[in-house]
Amino acid sequence: MSVKYSVVLRKNPAKSAEPGKYYAHAQAYGEMDFDSLCEEVNGRCTVTRADVSAVLESVLDSMNKGLANGQIVRLGNFGSFQIGVRSHGAAKEKEFIPTMIRGTKISFRPGKLLTNMQKTLNYAQVAKLPVKVTTNV
Repeated sequence: MSVKYSVVLRKNPAKSAEPGKYYAHAQAYGEMDFDSLCEEVNGRCTVTRADVSAVLESVLDSMNKGLANGQIVRLGNFGSFQIGVRSHGAAKEKEFIPTMIRGTKISFRPGKLLTNMQKTLNYAQVAKLPVKVTTNV
């Protein structure tokens, strides 16, 4: 298997007068949903698909609780998750108030398992996916 990509023209928004350059753009082909993941794991070990589903749901619930409490959630060689915040700035520290926080994001840092996988990827160029056209009727 290989990572599929197409080549696309992109302009630098900071230097709009300069001509664009061509860059690789990853193309996803299909997806692995929760049920497919459970089935895949079931095929690699002795636990049932229902057991895999129950464990993964429990892991997600525990991750949710840990992240909501401000903890870093580490999943061994898979990687770690942490809450980050986005906010408006204040001129002085004492002027900052909690309502200046615009929202949060979840940061993921891959561990050794995924980092090592990235080092061994193969690539295959494919045609660009068609642009989706939406109409307002």
